Amino acid sequence: MMVRSDNSLQGRSGPAVNRAMYLAAIGGCFTFVVILVGVWTRLVDAGLGCPDWPGCYGALVVPDAQRAAGFAPDLPLDPFKAWMEMFHRYIASGLGLVALTLAWMAWKNRHIQDYPVAVSWVLLGIICLQGAFGAWTVTLQLWPQVVTLHLLGGFTVLACFFWLYFRLKACRQSDRRPIRLPGLWWLVGFLLVAQVALGGWTSSNYAGIACTGFPTCNNEWWPDYIDFDEGFHLTQEVGPNYLYGQLHAGARTAIHYTHRLGALALGLGLILLTLHYKHHTGARRWLLAALGTYLLQVSLGIILVLNALPLSVALLHTAGAALLMLLLLRSGWSLGRLESASPAFSYRKVVHA
Repeated sequence: MMVRSDNSLQGRSGPAVNRAMYLAAIGGCFTFVVILVGVWTRLVDAGLGCPDWPGCYGALVVPDAQRAAGFAPDLPLDPFKAWMEMFHRYIASGLGLVALTLAWMAWKNRHIQDYPVAVSWVLLGIICLQGAFGAWTVTLQLWPQVVTLHLLGGFTVLACFFWLYFRLKACRQSDRRPIRLPGLWWLVGFLLVAQVALGGWTSSNYAGIACTGFPTCNNEWWPDYIDFDEGFHLTQEVGPNYLYGQLHAGARTAIHYTHRLGALALGLGLILLTLHYKHHTGARRWLLAALGTYLLQVSLGIILVLNALPLSVALLHTAGAALLMLLLLRSGWSLGRLESASPAFSYRKVVHA
């Protein structure tokens, strides 16, 4: 009997996996930048800086005022807002090229055992959907449902790049242990997704300062003037321009207050998860970092309320949410390996002489 290792095959495929891994890392960093540019575009009210899509007043670059007036006489050109919007579109298109390249590399390397082909193609599909949401954000005039889903889509793209990177790293190392994420981690992950969605809903409905003061809301622990039905009426009319919002004060208060309650639930979940796995050295440091980032997020949220939404702090608040998601994913990768009942092993082909 002769045993032949497949190390030679792994040696030939190693550079290809390395290139994909590095590109996934670049894509993740690029996505982080795109998310922040998108948030900044929204914070400076430039989301409708160009009234059409994918161009701007019918051009691929921001035109002069005369051409803009000929294209949309009722929508005067604001050059700063238009360039901000177009810059966001340009870099988002660049991110799409990164995802397209990774999908092509996945097809090319599909013969490599355990290569994450499906993740690569799912990533491309999500970015294509993100492009559609970007178009609908403009054509539906900042409809809150689309704006919130667009934010969630950006976080999903970031998570996919992150997960693809670690799947490629495991492929390079021939680490075929399955990933089994514990139920408690899934619960905290759900709370985080819900909180990000609430943050997007708060922003898209301009409810960031609906509650003044902290820890009370408008000097009350439970505001009397609060309307949950209207605040979470998810079938708002399509048609009106939602720049600066359409909801009344009670509905915005309900949104803001729910976002605060969501933050409390997420904090309790993170504390429970950290305590439960405090003896697991692989995941503990990431969970502690996530908990520290959460506390920073709470501090930034308080600053936002007490100082009437300073733009730089609002941008940091979004960056903190993205970082918190990445730290939770990293802890999940470690916990998934710890929870896995299957030990690490390598495959060998056995050929009978």
